[in-house]
Amino acid sequence: MAVTTSDITAPPRSTRWRNWGGNQQAVAREVRTPGSVEEVAALVKEAADTGRRTKVVGSGHSFTAIAVADDLRVLLPGLSSPVSVDGHLVTVQAGMPMYALNAYLAANGLALPNLGDIDRQTVAGAISTGTHGTGRNHSTLASCVESVTIVTGTGDVRHFDKSDDDFPAVQLGIGALGILVDVTLRCVDAFTLRADECPMALTDVLAGLDEWIAADEHVEFYWYPYTDRAQLKRNTIVPVADQPLSRFRGWMDDEFLSNTLLGAVCRLGRRVPAVVPTIQAISARALTARTYTARSDEVFCTPRKVRFTEMEYEVPRAAMPEVLAALPRIIENLPFRVQFPVEVRFTGPDDIWLSHGYGRESAYIAVHQYSGSPYEPYFRAVEAVCEPLGGRPHWGKLHYREAASLRTAYPRFDDFLAVRDRLDPARVFANEYLDRVLGA
Repeated sequence: MAVTTSDITAPPRSTRWRNWGGNQQAVAREVRTPGSVEEVAALVKEAADTGRRTKVVGSGHSFTAIAVADDLRVLLPGLSSPVSVDGHLVTVQAGMPMYALNAYLAANGLALPNLGDIDRQTVAGAISTGTHGTGRNHSTLASCVESVTIVTGTGDVRHFDKSDDDFPAVQLGIGALGILVDVTLRCVDAFTLRADECPMALTDVLAGLDEWIAADEHVEFYWYPYTDRAQLKRNTIVPVADQPLSRFRGWMDDEFLSNTLLGAVCRLGRRVPAVVPTIQAISARALTARTYTARSDEVFCTPRKVRFTEMEYEVPRAAMPEVLAALPRIIENLPFRVQFPVEVRFTGPDDIWLSHGYGRESAYIAVHQYSGSPYEPYFRAVEAVCEPLGGRPHWGKLHYREAASLRTAYPRFDDFLAVRDRLDPARVFANEYLDRVLGA
């Protein structure tokens, strides 16, 4: 029986929406919660026929306006279940949260080979914005995608896999090509990581970085502004979990220091900015080394309860020292204080058209500010350093680029636009953000 829009689950009452970081807000004309692929297709066809725009909103963990919908907002809690496991190929509905996916994979003796450091996103949101972790042999989460089913801008249900010429566009589509309804991911056998976390001087981190990246599967570090201190993190695959983190140490480091105390310190710094450099110095010196082993996703993903805004830029790995060298000068000249450390990660190349790491070894530099604190001069200054170096902004993190400059950063930019013309000719999935970064 054909599905009509009247069959679709009644929408929630509230049309107001705010993202996790608190910097994006919207009021939609209408909110829908389709519970099946057929309902999604009917909804999109109605939107196309009536000239409306629609956006799917996941967990709201993007800091850009990529999910802002002022017309028809779509939520997919009814499309968040596992579908099948076939060896290392796992198919799930695209509305599943990443933390639920990780638990499901673990229960089946599987894991994703790499993850970002937050697991609150939906699978569709993580894939579509280029979520990534760190690791010389890894790229974005989208590189694990083997096939997808999407509802296109005409309301057609289409399946894409690696045999399709358009697949490198659909793998990471920034919400411009269709609504993802299910995703097949290539996973690996479940594995254990040993996490080695060590505070040290930034100069020592930089001196040993090439060696660590070559020797360890996953390497990243944090630099504390106003100091010469950093924290190096190395994750290596090991056969057994023989060094568990004590419950007290886990609570102290990940809950109290990284969330409760950090939140209090950020609130103090916002009220009394002059104390921020002193706080950063104390925080950097208070860090202690720790080594532990745990299931891979439990090492990769950490709780983030202190809310912030973020910009993250990918640059060619060789350009990373130039960006880092510019940061102290930028931060010292700001009319406000920076309360969060700078995060630096590394990935290998892939061939996904709008992947930040397309075709090259990458370094990612992420800058943050506590929610409610000023950030734009800081983020714009960092962008001004990264863009001339060939930098590519993370699609889900704040940036100020437009289509003209992004075209020069992505060799297959126009190929992506051609796929968009075919799959969403009426721009049903467009919003102001996509008009800016892809062209109206």
